[in-house]
Amino acid sequence: RALADGIRLLVLEGRVPVAARLPAERELALALTVSRTTVAAAYEALRAEGFLESRRGAGSWTAVPAGNPLPARGLEPLPPEALGSVIDLGCAALPAPEPWLTRAVQGALEELPPYAHTHGDYPAGLPALRAMIAERYTARGIPTMPEQIMVTTGAMGAIDAICHLFGGRGERIAVESPSYANILQLMREAGARLVPVAMAEGLTGWDVDRWRQVLRDAAPRIAYVVADFHNPTGALADDDQRRRLVDAARSAGTVLVADETMSELWLDEDVEMPRPVCAFDPAGSTVITVGSASKAFWAGMRIGWVRAAPDVIRSLVAARAYADLGTPVLEQLAVNWLFSTGGWEQAVTVRREQARQNRDELVAAVRRELPDWEFEVPRGGLTLWVRTGGLSGSRLAEAGERVGVRVPSGPRFGVDGAFEGYVRLPFTVGGAVAEEAAVRLA
Repeated sequence: RALADGIRLLVLEGRVPVAARLPAERELALALTVSRTTVAAAYEALRAEGFLESRRGAGSWTAVPAGNPLPARGLEPLPPEALGSVIDLGCAALPAPEPWLTRAVQGALEELPPYAHTHGDYPAGLPALRAMIAERYTARGIPTMPEQIMVTTGAMGAIDAICHLFGGRGERIAVESPSYANILQLMREAGARLVPVAMAEGLTGWDVDRWRQVLRDAAPRIAYVVADFHNPTGALADDDQRRRLVDAARSAGTVLVADETMSELWLDEDVEMPRPVCAFDPAGSTVITVGSASKAFWAGMRIGWVRAAPDVIRSLVAARAYADLGTPVLEQLAVNWLFSTGGWEQAVTVRREQARQNRDELVAAVRRELPDWEFEVPRGGLTLWVRTGGLSGSRLAEAGERVGVRVPSGPRFGVDGAFEGYVRLPFTVGGAVAEEAAVRLA
């Protein structure tokens, strides 16, 4: 029963894909040091539940019972029609900060006519937006030219392009453990071999000595990190950790991809933000920075960007002809309007206030309803990484679907099934909804 239950959870979570061939009974029995009778009974139970199909001479493969939705391997948003009955703690994204979204789109429409007379394809991004993003980096003390910027379709589009340029099929990519589930899955789909590097305890950032050893021994082509309010833990790496990691990546010949999508979401007033990771790479040969409007502003604004050396940007732009050609013009104009009018800062201030209030109310509700659960309260970002008092995160996720609260389990954020005793809770709900979510989880 335990073996059947474990395989069923792996399928429901998407960690073993549907239609994956399972080992023969004798092979699995040897691997698990159990009797073949045990494996045969587990397979028979799975067949009876609809989670396994078999054919004589062809073996057995995973399935889902008729009427069940196919499990996703990432953190896909809940369909809008389910929002009324299910509290969605799967997607770490807040509603748009109005009236800034509407004003930005109106401003973009006013700027659109000259662009409507062109073909509309700008593989590197609109020149005005590239210049504006470069100017913002320069204002942060990182001198940047527009030639160092490529506008992408969200941060996911940016990292996908980087992985295809540097990390071909079979290449090693070092990742934090845990890390952002959708990026891990993107890299798996690209055929990468993921090398996990454990985070330091609590909210202290990276274990740089461990990073240095992995970079030296595994020699990964790429390393992917979230230094600013890490997803899912909320950790913030300090200046010294950033400097040392950039040095280690440079020594190993590894391209360090720094995800800055959470960098503006500091929630406590007294947080002193470290310098950007790229500040410790003045030659620009080691660090590639990824930014986005999706977390700080709105997930529906699919605008991201890459900051890198001009030759890297040229290579990324050239490869784009075989991908998505370019990013929608109207959304680029909307983000440029926000940057150029001061609307961005005002909107992000609204976003911080909303996330801070949600965080505090969710933390209070979880502490009241689930006193055995352990976590440290991050000082920014959008996520709470929770140790579930010895319970299985996968079982909690499955049970949550039945009681109307959707929560992603810890193993989605790990490599090879790590973090079974964790769940991630985002700051997307507050007040009575946060209280009800904690009650349902309890």
